[in-house]
Amino acid sequence: MSTGSRISSVAHDGLTFDVRDTGPLDGPVVVLLHGFPQTGASWAETASLLNERGYRTIVPDQRGYSRRARPKGRFAYRSSRLVADTAALIRAVGAGPVHLVGHDWGANAAWATAARHPELIRSLTTVSVPHSGAFARAMLTSDQLVRSSYMFFFHLPWLPEFVLRRWPRLLDRTLAATGMTPDQIVAVHREIVLGGALTGGLNWYRAMFLVNPASLRARVPVPTTHVWSDGDQALSRRSAELAGQYVDGEYRLEILPGVSHWIPEEAAGRLAEIIDRTASR
Repeated sequence: MSTGSRISSVAHDGLTFDVRDTGPLDGPVVVLLHGFPQTGASWAETASLLNERGYRTIVPDQRGYSRRARPKGRFAYRSSRLVADTAALIRAVGAGPVHLVGHDWGANAAWATAARHPELIRSLTTVSVPHSGAFARAMLTSDQLVRSSYMFFFHLPWLPEFVLRRWPRLLDRTLAATGMTPDQIVAVHREIVLGGALTGGLNWYRAMFLVNPASLRARVPVPTTHVWSDGDQALSRRSAELAGQYVDGEYRLEILPGVSHWIPEEAAGRLAEIIDRTASR
């Protein structure tokens, strides 16, 4: 159960992370990690539904997104630093093992945290993005490489920022094609592009190959659910099907039909139900 008082920020590694802390203070803690190109605000509806179920939700704006946590250079965004951020956040809450949930890049950080710090995790729910080993294997055995071709553009220095700022309608069309609503796209411009978080968010891509190859084989020992939607243009079904091969704990794959990549907003009710079921194992 949770202890202590509300937190609005957490300091770690010389950085300060903004945190949304809602729900009953004495409820089980669910930590929700966002992806690109969004902030923790993308979890608002899912968090509210979890609060109604009695959970306390902790939602940080992650490295590169919080205004006081935007280090320069891709090396500051290595997986080891992202895992350390998550572990520091969990320890700051002071509530013992938590239920960890991540979407998109937040799922990548959640997988790695659960593998490296299982003592901090009671259950894991990953949304859209599978274990890094499953993702790598899907690159070789499905159309995942084609789906991920945009990542190579994001690896380039400065050019992605220039293009996305110079031609905002290109960004709008791209996001709309993935299933984002007009309101979500407005939020991306406000929170990410105009909010100064674009380079920090892109640095997660630029650091993705700065990993220990052993991490592709890392095992997750805690109860885990992976959630994939068949309307996701970025992630293949094959990547979702391979994810369970990296889990030693109880595992379940949930497939949401007719839902785009943006599951936390598009299917918040179903996702809250899945998180609750995983947490109750």
